[in-house]
Amino acid sequence: MTSVADPATRFDDLFAEIASGAAERERTRDHPFDAVRALNEAGFGRLRVPAEFGGPDVSLKALFDQLAALGEADSNLPQVLRGHFTTVEILRHLADSPERRYWLEKIAAGAVFGNAQSEPASAAGFVLSTTLTGDIGAQTVSGRKDYSTGSIYADFIRVAAAEPDGRRTFAVVDARHPGVHHLDDWDGIGQRLTGSGTTEFDAVPVEPHGTFATGGIAGGFQSAFTQLVHQANLTGIARNIVSDAVTLVRSRQRTSLHALSEHATEDAAVLGVVGQIKVHARVAESLLHSAVAELQHADDLFEAGDRSEDLFTAAYIATSEAQIATIDAVGASATRLFDAGGSSTVREVANFDRHWRNARTLSSHNPVIYKPHVIGDYLVNGRRPKQFHESWGTKGD
Repeated sequence: MTSVADPATRFDDLFAEIASGAAERERTRDHPFDAVRALNEAGFGRLRVPAEFGGPDVSLKALFDQLAALGEADSNLPQVLRGHFTTVEILRHLADSPERRYWLEKIAAGAVFGNAQSEPASAAGFVLSTTLTGDIGAQTVSGRKDYSTGSIYADFIRVAAAEPDGRRTFAVVDARHPGVHHLDDWDGIGQRLTGSGTTEFDAVPVEPHGTFATGGIAGGFQSAFTQLVHQANLTGIARNIVSDAVTLVRSRQRTSLHALSEHATEDAAVLGVVGQIKVHARVAESLLHSAVAELQHADDLFEAGDRSEDLFTAAYIATSEAQIATIDAVGASATRLFDAGGSSTVREVANFDRHWRNARTLSSHNPVIYKPHVIGDYLVNGRRPKQFHESWGTKGD
């Protein structure tokens, strides 16, 4: 495996290769298995593994910069790897344990994780029907998961399951075990290649050191971190729209009857569209960097031993603020792109609609309509976000 010894190492050549076929892959629904494999071989998945376990231990800023660059190349891929990087962070925040050491070393050696948490909400709330049964060392997982993003590309899957006493925990299983069935039935309008479909588990053995839980103070970190992966991806989409707009205007051979110039590259109205699209991308980038800085500050305090209840709240609020403004900015850019070209921009072969579809799909996670209330309720009433009251148990906390 290629070494990632320098924390500032970028993957520019690989990202350029991935970008060259991204629009066509999405148009033809050609899953990027080769791209995921190439990223893994280049060491992308171990960026945040601590040095003591063989990783480069890059900062959160470095990670999210790379995720934004990857999102610019192909916005399916940060989403594919969201569960993987979330698993790394869960392990980083566990107390020292055999589970923590075992899996961080596995990831440093190249293991890729998929995610399997979501199930349809029951009348009683988010009660898990997926179960973890058997004695320690011989436990199995059975159940059905929706939105199993990245699992079809993974080596291992982190499954949210209920123990016999009702506690929720994470169980790690082999993604290629015969009892794991990947249905790949995700039919969303966007993010079509993320493998975000259904996964069924039929008495699948849990891997050695394969159960761990997270929650409490560290759960606040996870709530902010997972949303920032979307934020980075949206930033990448915004940059991609800028690139497409510039290429589109430079390549235009025709103009409108009402155009202000015979050439699109000299048309003030068209150039203004491109400029506004660039402004939207700058907004997304600035908000991403600001929110990541908040999370990094809180995480530094956590690493130094701070366990105060409100430690990650400011970071979550900053992430929520960024989410609201970024969704508006990127959605506007995805629409304005069509104003930079003529009627040919709506042809399927151009596939410019993928930007809006993918951004809209990402924006539907952790629904943005609730975030203004979360922010206002915290500022006015001092109520911490609801996610902070939920726990995945106490193992390793």
